[in-house]
Amino acid sequence: MLVSDFDYELPQELIAQMPADKRENSRMLVLHPKTQTIEHKHFYDIVDYLDENTLLVMNNTKVLPARLYGTKDTGAKIEVFLLEIVKDNFWKCLIKPSKRVKCGTVIKISDELSAKVVERLEDEWVAELLHTGDLFEILHRVGNIPLPPYIERKTQTDELKKFDMERYQTVYAKDEGSVAAPTAGLHFTKEILEKLKSKGVEMAYVTLNVGLGTFRPVKCENIIDHKMHSEIFEITKEAADTINRAKHEGKKLVAVGTTTVRTLETAYAQFGEIKPCKSHSELFIYPPYEFKVVNSLITNFHLPKSTLLMLVSALAGKDFIFKAYKEAVENKYRFFSYGDCMYIDI
Repeated sequence: MLVSDFDYELPQELIAQMPADKRENSRMLVLHPKTQTIEHKHFYDIVDYLDENTLLVMNNTKVLPARLYGTKDTGAKIEVFLLEIVKDNFWKCLIKPSKRVKCGTVIKISDELSAKVVERLEDEWVAELLHTGDLFEILHRVGNIPLPPYIERKTQTDELKKFDMERYQTVYAKDEGSVAAPTAGLHFTKEILEKLKSKGVEMAYVTLNVGLGTFRPVKCENIIDHKMHSEIFEITKEAADTINRAKHEGKKLVAVGTTTVRTLETAYAQFGEIKPCKSHSELFIYPPYEFKVVNSLITNFHLPKSTLLMLVSALAGKDFIFKAYKEAVENKYRFFSYGDCMYIDI
C-alpha cells in the first residue's frame, strides 16, 4: 500500500485557524460504515448516539507550554521547543535556527529561565533548563502553547495567547506532558460530559503524551516501511478494570481520538489484555488492521498522507473514509486541530 493512496485535495481556506465559537458547536460528520451512510450533525448531538451500553475512553494528557523564545548573548533570537524530559532538568528539544547553536550555548528565555545546550542528537538537541523557582510555573508564565504549523499566528497578543492556552486543551486535561493536544477531545464541555453521565454512559481515562511525531510526514512510498515515533502511555488500575468489565459486559467502546486508540490497541498487543501499565507505543495502524479493543471513534479530520488518516481508514474502510472526506470538503467542514470532527459509529 502506497502513501500516495492516502492523498486528497484540501482547499487552504478549510484549514481551521480558530476553533468554533463554543466547543460543542463544532460540526460533526457521522459515519455508519455498516450501511455506508453519512449524517451531518453538530458535536452537541453526540449525546443522542451514546447510551448506557457505551464506554467512552478519553486521553487526559495536558499540553505543556513547550514553545520558548529566547536570545543568545549575541542577541540572536532562538526558539526552543521542548519535546520530552530526559531526566531532572534535561529535556529533548528542537532548536531553530539550529545552525546558530552548539554544545555549551546558553539561550536566555527570561530572568528566571535559560536553556543550556548540552548534546546534539540526529535532528534534536538535549538542553539543560536552568531556572530559579518551580519550572512548570515558569513555563506557564513565559512559554507558549505549541500550536501546529498550519495554524498561523502572525501576531501573538497576550489575549490570543491566553485564548490558545484555554482552547488548545481538553476540559478534562490532567497531567502535563504533551506537545500537541489530543484534538478530538477539544469538542467536549463539562456540560456534555454531565449529560452523557446522566444517560448512563460509562467513562474511563488513559494517558498518552502526544509527541511531535504525530505531525511528521510518512517519507517512504510504501507505508509498511514507515517506523512510528515512540510515545509514552499509562493505564491506571481503575481504567483497566473499567475497560475490562465493560468489554466483558458487551458494551461498545468508543475511543476519543487516535491517541486513545493507539494506547488501547498497543496495551492489548503487548499484554494480550488491558492491564495497568506504563509503556511506549510505536504501533502503526493501517488497513487491514483488525481492532482488538476499540469499536467506534470520535476523531478530527486528518492531514493528507498522515498515519492518522491511515488509522481511521483501517477502522471505517479506506474508500468510505475518502467518500466522507470528499463530502466534508464539499460541505466546507473545517479541518485539522481547531476544526470539526467525525464520529465513526460501528
